[in-house]
Amino acid sequence: MQEPIPNSDDVYEEIVAGDIGIALVTRRSCITPRAANDDWLRNNIFQSTCTILNKVCRFLIDAGSCENIVSEDVIIKLGIATKPCLRPYKLAWLKRGGELTMSRRALISFSIGTKYQDSVWCDIVPMDACHLLLGRPWQFDRNVMHDGRLNTYSFIINGFKIVLTPSHGKHVEGSTRLLSLTRFEKEMQESGVVYALVSKEVEPKEAQMIVPEVVLPIVEEFGDVFPEELPIGLPPLRDIQHRIDLQPGAALPNRPHYRMSPREHEELNKQVEELLTKGLIRESLSPCAVPALLTPKKDGSWRMCVDSRAINKLTTRYRFPIPRLDDLLDQLSGSKIFTKLDLKSGYHQIRIRPRDE
Repeated sequence: MQEPIPNSDDVYEEIVAGDIGIALVTRRSCITPRAANDDWLRNNIFQSTCTILNKVCRFLIDAGSCENIVSEDVIIKLGIATKPCLRPYKLAWLKRGGELTMSRRALISFSIGTKYQDSVWCDIVPMDACHLLLGRPWQFDRNVMHDGRLNTYSFIINGFKIVLTPSHGKHVEGSTRLLSLTRFEKEMQESGVVYALVSKEVEPKEAQMIVPEVVLPIVEEFGDVFPEELPIGLPPLRDIQHRIDLQPGAALPNRPHYRMSPREHEELNKQVEELLTKGLIRESLSPCAVPALLTPKKDGSWRMCVDSRAINKLTTRYRFPIPRLDDLLDQLSGSKIFTKLDLKSGYHQIRIRPRDE
């Protein structure tokens, strides 16, 4: 839009919005409309789109940046030539974990709309906030004026007053931001590459049942390791039994039960009766008792937990030497297939020493 500015010697005003076209990165489309108000201008930094080598890129204008900056991805993807910085310096705010040394720069030629074309020297940094960041040097050289309420930047170049407006993402009532078939075909012909994201709803049980074909023979051979339900009864006696050795002279703790609602108490009795019926637990012979409680799961069911913190403080710790890493790697020599077993209720697989039950 061009309008002559009164008393300005025939200087025309050009209001420039962001560019549209083939983007440097994949664009995301959504159908959720933005609320029709301008409150977003109050807390958002200026951001819009420009064109660099026929690719639409995101850019920011930040008066707090002492230099003009371009993303390293733009340099790599567009093959822009670089030169050493005249005075290398370090930055510590663009990347966590250490300082970055600014040692390269590039001359970036960009355009916004049809009237504004420019070239600026930018330092090259690895960042993902935007592709191009115009800082104080660009604002100083172009004598830029900022309207804080409208968040617009204006300056005069080649006889035109350029007014840059931020991307606001306003939504036209009754429409969506999805591409039409004609627009999609045009985009596909121009770019030649289309990325599509296809989603499918998968039930959790269905996802767990998918087994790669290469390991199917092993799963069938050791089917007893992957039972649908735990076998009824206690596990067989083994050479190793779980022992609870208390520190000499320690007094057994006496902790009150947790308060429960009638519903929680009923659920706890139900789970205990189920475990007793299956033979996975039996009455304890130990003089020490620990309280039990219920915690909710994501699916809405309840998980029974036993609070053993008090007795654990009195239990003698098992201490074993740390294995050597090189020995562990030697034991894996020649191994090709690895798996992670879901040790469902794994504490049932080792029996407790009879006198500690």
